[in-house]
Amino acid sequence: MSGFFEQFFPLVRAMNEKLAAEKRLRVLAGDPPIDWDQVKSFQDILKVVHRDASIASVMEKEVLAKHRNALMLFGAFHLMHGADGSAVSIYEKDYPNLTFVISDLGFFDTELPALSSSPFVTWPIPSLARAKDTWLGGFDLGHFLPPPTLIDKDCNVHTDFSKELQKPMADLVDAFLYLGPQDLRLVEQIPADIALDVDYRMELRRRETLPGFPAPPIGTLKDSDQQIVNGAEHALLKIPKPPDPKSAVQSCLDLKNRSSKPQ
Repeated sequence: MSGFFEQFFPLVRAMNEKLAAEKRLRVLAGDPPIDWDQVKSFQDILKVVHRDASIASVMEKEVLAKHRNALMLFGAFHLMHGADGSAVSIYEKDYPNLTFVISDLGFFDTELPALSSSPFVTWPIPSLARAKDTWLGGFDLGHFLPPPTLIDKDCNVHTDFSKELQKPMADLVDAFLYLGPQDLRLVEQIPADIALDVDYRMELRRRETLPGFPAPPIGTLKDSDQQIVNGAEHALLKIPKPPDPKSAVQSCLDLKNRSSKPQ
């Protein structure tokens, strides 16, 4: 539902028009391809989607082996050093000390009594701050992001970071990007052409209602419309509270019950 992608590709093409052929930018897709017509359940997705392995493979073949540079645009968990299974940690086994990981600040320094009480109040906007040997890099990941809510094969809930992520941020990332007061961040508004594309949104909803999907469906398109309208009324970003895992557990139990019944 983000307008980032439809803005990003024309921007790169416009930049390339002004560059010599040998200096033009390539855009590489990191995610593995999926034939969504063959996907009938969330388990089908898990069988074919190995995102970090795919990202690492693309980086190795198209960038690192060719001695090229790349700007990687992915969520922080795909990029962290020493995080078992992250894309960067996969290819760093053969290509160490080449990747500089920049993270945002997550929910750190939010919900302040006053913006003047922020430790960043004197920082330039924007700022890039190294993590190693700094007070910011000394905090653990829990100060920046909530732990994921995971459901194991027995439908038990786990809300802790994995062991390799339970370390100072300086061991996971190289720098932080500060873009201004955290409590003044804005929500990206959904572009009208996306909100009005019924076929596209129906396909998104179909995927969200696949059996075994870990998140509850958003309801009808009318419900989704109302969520879009409600979201547009609040410009400031509010960090959402962790979802109630009960519905995901129930979905897991329902899937196990269906799979255990004789056909």
